[in-house]
Amino acid sequence: MSYYQGRDRRKPTGGMLHHFREKRKFELGSAPTETSLGTGEEIKNISRSYGGNVKLRLDEAVYANVIDPKTKVAKKVKITKVKTNPSNVDYSRRGVITKGAIIETELGDARVSSRPGQDGVLNAVLMK
Repeated sequence: MSYYQGRDRRKPTGGMLHHFREKRKFELGSAPTETSLGTGEEIKNISRSYGGNVKLRLDEAVYANVIDPKTKVAKKVKITKVKTNPSNVDYSRRGVITKGAIIETELGDARVSSRPGQDGVLNAVLMK
């Protein structure tokens, strides 16, 4: 199923609008990439975006680039579990990693600062 991001076919009053043209390629969207915690290797997906650009999507994450704000040193650390995700209650239950999610790593708890479903990289900042 495709995702349509064009004009709504209803008026603010609830009446139908007459469509004056067909749907266009640039109005086509895609399903959100729900990055989850992987077991073995990281799984990345390459998709073509608007303008011929390439978008890397991280499907399963195993490691995170964690930055310690005190020492200003970044380390590649293994993720043990997803603690909470404030963007969606269901994401917390299912263990989906998005920006702002709190993950448990070998160094401690960290907050995700990148968008893994859009960038293909999982960066996080160590919490106190």
